[in-house]
Amino acid sequence: MPVALIDIGINLAHDSYDADRNQVIERARAAGVAHMIVTGSSISSTRRAIELVREFPDVLRATAGVHPHHASEFSAAQRTELQSLLQAAEVCAAGECGLDYFRDFSPRSDQQRAFAEQLELASRARLPVFLHQRDAHQDFVAILRERLSQLPSAVAHCFTGTRAELDEYLSLGLYIGVTGWINDERRGHGLKELVTHIPAERLMLETDGPYLLPRDLEPKPATRRNEPMYLRHILETVAALRDESADVLGGQITANARDFFGWPKS
Repeated sequence: MPVALIDIGINLAHDSYDADRNQVIERARAAGVAHMIVTGSSISSTRRAIELVREFPDVLRATAGVHPHHASEFSAAQRTELQSLLQAAEVCAAGECGLDYFRDFSPRSDQQRAFAEQLELASRARLPVFLHQRDAHQDFVAILRERLSQLPSAVAHCFTGTRAELDEYLSLGLYIGVTGWINDERRGHGLKELVTHIPAERLMLETDGPYLLPRDLEPKPATRRNEPMYLRHILETVAALRDESADVLGGQITANARDFFGWPKS
């Protein structure tokens, strides 16, 4: 029997799942995705993620964080609330946090401040960190490097960077999260080459649904919404590129996720 997988990043609180969230979870489990980490990307989505964990405690855990897109909203009051949310039993990691200079939805100074403050909160809570970086590598590494020794662990979520960036992340001890970006014939070529350079013990997989639906699914889904049942497809793509058994690699990445998040326990 194929190993049970863990989707380390699914935005299950997103409103695109409101009409059929239970069915999304059922389809995931039927496809061998036994556990899912629900991403908190704002205070409101973190609250909702925790509510979902309480509905499905055997299947879900949550992260708690503020995405750089929302960094300008990260007030002293939000910081205090996030500190409390990080203490919740349903939360197994801090984030999604980091820098995004591709969109620049928040001023870069606000992004840098919010990122540094969330790393501090994560270190106090002794939680691993779910990281976001796009077009901001140098500032991202500079902020992270100052605080990394105080953090249990960190994963570069949805990695799509260069070989130099990958090598620097690995030298810092980061885990690398790979999504269905690798299945994109337009944008995924670089990642297809780089995924062979990620040590198996530092690799984790995620769908980042409802975003990044694998473009090579056959038959093509009726909508562009991604969901965790497609994680196995991503695993098979990565395993083929690495010339490895999908089941063996799946066992390793599941073990990585268990160690990183401290869940599930057995």
